[in-house]
Amino acid sequence: MDSFEINKLIGGLLGTVFVVFSVGLVSDALFASPAPEKPGFIIEATEPTEGGTAAPAAEAKPIADLLATANVEAGAAVFKKCQACHSGEKGGPNKVGPDLWDLIDRPVAEHAGFAYSAGMKEFSKGGAEKWTYDNLNHFLTSPKKFVKGTAMGFAGLPKDEDRANVIAYLRTLSDNPKPLPTPGASADAAKPAEGAKPADGAAKPAEGAAPAKPAAPAQ
Repeated sequence: MDSFEINKLIGGLLGTVFVVFSVGLVSDALFASPAPEKPGFIIEATEPTEGGTAAPAAEAKPIADLLATANVEAGAAVFKKCQACHSGEKGGPNKVGPDLWDLIDRPVAEHAGFAYSAGMKEFSKGGAEKWTYDNLNHFLTSPKKFVKGTAMGFAGLPKDEDRANVIAYLRTLSDNPKPLPTPGASADAAKPAEGAKPADGAAKPAEGAAPAKPAAPAQ
């Protein structure tokens, strides 16, 4: 075997090594998965309290207090979300949902000409339940949680301000708007009744008891 053939073999071997090495570099570049500079979103779950139940959410503000500062014009803007399924005119048509004219204190599931879901009829209790300010507040927070089985697909209004504003606007959709609830009514229950006297700080001695004799002076 002469030197020319030896050189060919060595050249072929070096070429093969070069190709294999190049393929390895390209593969590392294409399929590399470097660690991100920042981790993704961390999902924080509510830690259960003793007994395995989640900690309760903060108590919602009373609707009477929210309505005291509600804005009707802002409520009209929020109501535009409802108009895809509801009308608000006197004698207005039923759409996907019933007409909402004169809704406040109207019996639940009793608007003429509308086919209510079984869940809403059950909640209505034959018309005994009404759309009070409080019921509207809870229903608009989360319709499906408040009325089990309702066909209403709206997710709800989680913000207190939005709910109060739209309820204040719904109140105006009437020939005789219902009176607003009195703010702070629940706080009045904690006040003492009028005319009640506070308890005396010191106890009075029993009638007929002899007063204590002074101590004799020290000798």
